[in-house]
Amino acid sequence: MKNIISRLIDDFHERKLPELATRTKEFFEVKGKADVVIGMRRAGKTWFCYQKIKDLMASGIKKEEILYLNFEDDRLLEFNVNHFQGILDVYFGKYPEHRNARCYFFFDEIQRIHQWEMFIRRLLDTENLQIFITGSSSKLLGSEIATSLRGRSLPIEIFPFSFEEYLKFQGLFSDRPKTFGANTASLLRKAVKDYLEVGGFPEVQKPDRDLRIEILQGYIDSVLLKDIIERHKVSNILVLKHLVRHIMNSSGGQFSVNKFFNTMKSMSIKCTKNSLYEYLDHLTDAFLFYKVPIHSRSEKSRLINPAKIYTIDTGLLNAMTFRNSYKYGQLLETMVFMHLRRGG
Repeated sequence: MKNIISRLIDDFHERKLPELATRTKEFFEVKGKADVVIGMRRAGKTWFCYQKIKDLMASGIKKEEILYLNFEDDRLLEFNVNHFQGILDVYFGKYPEHRNARCYFFFDEIQRIHQWEMFIRRLLDTENLQIFITGSSSKLLGSEIATSLRGRSLPIEIFPFSFEEYLKFQGLFSDRPKTFGANTASLLRKAVKDYLEVGGFPEVQKPDRDLRIEILQGYIDSVLLKDIIERHKVSNILVLKHLVRHIMNSSGGQFSVNKFFNTMKSMSIKCTKNSLYEYLDHLTDAFLFYKVPIHSRSEKSRLINPAKIYTIDTGLLNAMTFRNSYKYGQLLETMVFMHLRRGG
């Protein structure tokens, strides 16, 4: 395994980083704490880390003082908790002059490795390192983190491009327009329409419609397979797929587990209400959907009334439903919700 780690470190230090779209989010970099970047697959977590690496290098940090490992690389398929020490052995074996210097370690999708948090805690306690972690699970900061790491991490949630980031990426506006004359208003109306159609995932901004839909549908398949079916050992895949399509077809509306259960029953598809609640939890954990309970001071009222469920991206909605099945108002509501969810 050390030979593989060595090759991955060399590959990273030799290759040129891609050209990136600047995101509005920033890292915290608090000494003794790990920055934890979370968000749906393909939303831009890795590129966000690359952006930070470029910023570090621009500030004078040598690339050799930076380590980046992606734990979803197929060469690390056999990696387990017993191999973590090998990362330090290999890295400082290559660069002994950095042993007491401030270094920057990036671990992409580290959640795949069981008991990873124990290694990170040890690094924070014993090494002069700034740690950056990415993961595709909201529980990366909750139940999946052992007591040993709680209070030692700072969350950064990455979303698909906001409308403002979309405008910058498309080269329409480098900053917020200072005036709103007829020309600006016309450009913005066209941009909103295109943004609602394409969505904000970075990879699909350039391809044509057919390729974009294929890519976005692949994102859904990846979330279902890696973040739900494999991760949570889900066996009733048919019900899971029906659930995803049902929610997307009514995204922004209220969702009732009881009604969906009855729908499955009427189709002679076997499932339990408990499993449906679990699947919904897994889907929100993977950042595909966001639940918004009814506004009430009563906890009981919030629990018994159906919550609204929004899909993370309008492009996904268009890719997974029939063309023109969504009304403009529904897509716009999703866009506004995600703007608020981002903290805008």
